[in-house]
Amino acid sequence: MIKLENVYYKYKNGDNVLENINLQIDEGQIISIIGKNGTGKSTILNLISGIIKPTKGDVLIDDINTKSKKDFLELRKKIGMVFQNPDSQILFPRVHEDMEFALKNLNLTNRKQRIDEALKIVNLQNFQDKDTYELSLGQKQRINIASVLAIKPKYIVLDEPTTMIDPMEKENIYNCLRTLKKEGYTIIFVTNNIDEILLSDKILIIENKQVRSVLKKEDIIKNAELLKECNIKIPDIIQIILKLKEVNIGITLKEWTISEMINEIVKVCKNEKHN
Repeated sequence: MIKLENVYYKYKNGDNVLENINLQIDEGQIISIIGKNGTGKSTILNLISGIIKPTKGDVLIDDINTKSKKDFLELRKKIGMVFQNPDSQILFPRVHEDMEFALKNLNLTNRKQRIDEALKIVNLQNFQDKDTYELSLGQKQRINIASVLAIKPKYIVLDEPTTMIDPMEKENIYNCLRTLKKEGYTIIFVTNNIDEILLSDKILIIENKQVRSVLKKEDIIKNAELLKECNIKIPDIIQIILKLKEVNIGITLKEWTISEMINEIVKVCKNEKHN
């Protein structure tokens, strides 16, 4: 379990970024964090990962306080972070060298097995000897995710991980996240993409340096205007659901394709007619 208790964070110039954040994240969930630019979304990820320490209050990862110097290595084994720019985490010319780096720093054994297993999860089997400079941005991002997975953490945090990659690779990342949830990982990520929000169990909205709302996925429909305020583009599927609600036709929000949505509308309308 991750807890933020009365957390404040200030920049060195004295400006508050976050104020009195109280938050609990249970294990096995996917949490997305949204909000306007500059609201402190990435700061929350950096606090959770231990990259920065709160100015006031405490961040607890399974009861390990991120301020604790003696527990630093244990914290690094529990939580891994993936950044927005895929190139920012690639340090070595070969994939296996890059993935081994963190494993060596944490004195972890069975490195080859860990690397093989992690690459399989991100669907990049047999990429161990690939040159990292030859990879696409999307493949690099999946390597970054695999590098985190090789450590076998409980928690993975990602800062807008699909911003710089193409639609096909985005879907590959989404498939990774679905797989990780099934395997029991806890995933927290910043996004401004509704497709990614729909992968989430809960949506955390940051506004005015505080947590404004925590929504479940099924609450998205009735809070569509709130998402728009956070610069989230409401896709056609949700617009259709909202219009159908106006004529008393209820459709449950899922990760619909347009064809699946049409089939569901036809089914619901048939049921309404029979009733």
